[in-house]
Amino acid sequence: MQQRGPYLLLVYHSTRLDDEFFTGKLLALSGHAEPELCEKGIASLVLEKSRVLRAEGAGIGIQANGWRTLEQLGVAAELRKTADLITTYQDVWLQGSKSTRDRYPVRTELRCLNRKDLIEALAKELPAGAIRFGCRITAVHADTNGHGAVLTMADGTTMKAKVLIGCDGGTNSVVAKYLGLPPIRTIPRPVLRGFTSYPHGHPFETEFLRLRVGDFFIGRLTITDNLVHFFITMAKPVTETWLTNSDLRVVRDHMLKIMEDQQCPAEIIEVVRQSDPESLNLVRDFWYRPPWEVALRGFQKGTVTVAGDSMHAMGPFIGQGGSAGLEDAVVLARSLARAVGGAAAGEEKMIGEAIGAYVRERRLRLTLLSLESFIMGVLLVRSPSPVLKLACVAVLVLLGSRSLRHANFDCGRL
Repeated sequence: MQQRGPYLLLVYHSTRLDDEFFTGKLLALSGHAEPELCEKGIASLVLEKSRVLRAEGAGIGIQANGWRTLEQLGVAAELRKTADLITTYQDVWLQGSKSTRDRYPVRTELRCLNRKDLIEALAKELPAGAIRFGCRITAVHADTNGHGAVLTMADGTTMKAKVLIGCDGGTNSVVAKYLGLPPIRTIPRPVLRGFTSYPHGHPFETEFLRLRVGDFFIGRLTITDNLVHFFITMAKPVTETWLTNSDLRVVRDHMLKIMEDQQCPAEIIEVVRQSDPESLNLVRDFWYRPPWEVALRGFQKGTVTVAGDSMHAMGPFIGQGGSAGLEDAVVLARSLARAVGGAAAGEEKMIGEAIGAYVRERRLRLTLLSLESFIMGVLLVRSPSPVLKLACVAVLVLLGSRSLRHANFDCGRL
């Protein structure tokens, strides 16, 4: 049975929504174009693979550029009440008896949000019925009787849409496959994340601590006076069977044992030990789309395109995955709003041109983000040769990796 779809259809599969951080990619939060489209009056529908709104996961860092997009949606003020400003970066590298420490101020707005708060705040902005749950898309085909696309569901039904935006994550994106995009790459590194509550207040400063000790990269971000977010990843692939245990308390306890053996600071061990078991979240891979694919691949076929992780999955190394996905949504909604509502005879051409404008506007920005994230990943997890390390550092200097360029970026108004 074929259903006539809405004007615009977003495919959003959140089964891996919780994989956005080491900070992010976010998120696959990249699927949240929908509130922006509603703001512009474009009738749209989100097809969600999960049967409920999946709001689990840990924290997500949102920098100033991400907050500008949330302001466009009218949810920034509400979300700022849930997370304090992070004012300081502290980088610590411990190697045996040697240690290096670097401390410097955060010069733009940075807050760590509870992912649940962010998702629920965005979902509240959608009209009733704008999300259709339990829709697993198995294939996308061109509509031979008109423009747009035809989607085939797991139950055999089909749906037509004039415009299709694939926000179905970094892995197994059916829309990306339809566009001819290669699968994203993965780096096998386990990441455990979670929250630790302090009913009487935690002792930490409002800082983002980034710690390298032994085989671990560890991050700790304060959210409020009573809540701290942490993440732990191992610098090398891990194949031990304990990582496959469905009880994440077991995984946490194994990591704690290794951390103790490698003389991780006691205050970090205590944060992890006291974490809320229900908040624990484990991912086993980093995702990324290489920067040369972001720069050169086609992200459009007629009135079909992608956004967020489906377009530009990037490692968590610069903390811009979620914010970049939110930028996609604003730019795409603005481009489409200029095209819809025109004469029917020229509508398909106008929509195609609008999507082409969106892709062109985003490409340079996303290529630079992906390049910097890729290089940071090479330095942090791939143990490069001295020559390659020198080349990577030179590129980072040219990019200005500690500049405010990324956070100061403004994708504009809706």
